[in-house]
Amino acid sequence: MFSILTYSICSFASGLSTTVLMLAVFRFILGLGMGGEWNTGASLVAETWPNELRAKALAIVQSSWAIGYALAALVAGIVLRYANWRFVFFVGILPALVTLWMRRSVPESQMWLNQRNHDSGHEGLSYEEQGHEEQQRPLVDHRRESRASFSAIFRPPYGKSTIVLLLLNFFGLFAWWGLFTWIPPYLSLAIAQGGRGFSVLRTTTLLIVLNLVGMFPGYLTFGWVADYLGRRKAFVLYLFSAALVVPFYAAARSQIALLVLGTIVAFFGTGFFSGSGLIGSEIFPTSLRARALGFTYNGARTLSCVAPWIIGWVGQTKGLAWAFYLCAGAFLLASVMATQLPETKGKRLE
Repeated sequence: MFSILTYSICSFASGLSTTVLMLAVFRFILGLGMGGEWNTGASLVAETWPNELRAKALAIVQSSWAIGYALAALVAGIVLRYANWRFVFFVGILPALVTLWMRRSVPESQMWLNQRNHDSGHEGLSYEEQGHEEQQRPLVDHRRESRASFSAIFRPPYGKSTIVLLLLNFFGLFAWWGLFTWIPPYLSLAIAQGGRGFSVLRTTTLLIVLNLVGMFPGYLTFGWVADYLGRRKAFVLYLFSAALVVPFYAAARSQIALLVLGTIVAFFGTGFFSGSGLIGSEIFPTSLRARALGFTYNGARTLSCVAPWIIGWVGQTKGLAWAFYLCAGAFLLASVMATQLPETKGKRLE
């Protein structure tokens, strides 16, 4: 709830910015809130649903990103026709506040409560009593526990998985941010300048299609594929397929080809994100799960912040098509990292 509140306030504050520096600061703090919500949400879902439904539940939750992305593109397109960019940020606070209201009625994970109850020696307490006891525990105990737990993700038997999952997410996010940050300008840039000459309306329409027809089913189906093939093979399938299709997308010229290939890229190139919370939740125990997911995913987000700049620089010097080839290479490296992860299909959470 604190993460969502941070996101909400900074979304609204972004619209009040008077300098680029102010906007950058508000967006940075907003990103902290968004990142904090992801790993706590993924942990909560993983610890709530039974083993046989965990992959599908996480995939369904992750797929909502595509719907939100499409709605954001639609809202931006409509608002910018009648008002300036500030109002786009003002609108952004509304769904976040609704989410904050919804999460008030969501209970803590019983698995997490049992773990904390066991560690503190308070077995047998009710939900309310556990919450009361949690508040009464000395602060120094929490700090000591946090230090020990965080360092544990780098020690056996979790150390290798931590680094591999961090690198997988880094390469995947590098490719994703590099590609999808530059797709709108790539489509709208004049053909003479290496773009595809789309109008703003057509670019917005294509982005909505990419999200609803590509990203949404990509996120959604990963859970079913992971249950059928296993977590590791599902990762490799999605990431390698994205690496294979991106060069064809970069070389496409016709609008139909850009639409079809872009949808395929969006399907595989974003669908694998459903697996990050899934396999991470199954690798790490309850006492480490949230902070391990936070480090391996949000740590990768931090490292991948260079992607739009690098892809933009390569695009300026070599052309955006060549920049997209670099994204394909990053997807390929992510698929290689996936082969080094343990298979966790059918594992019962601890």
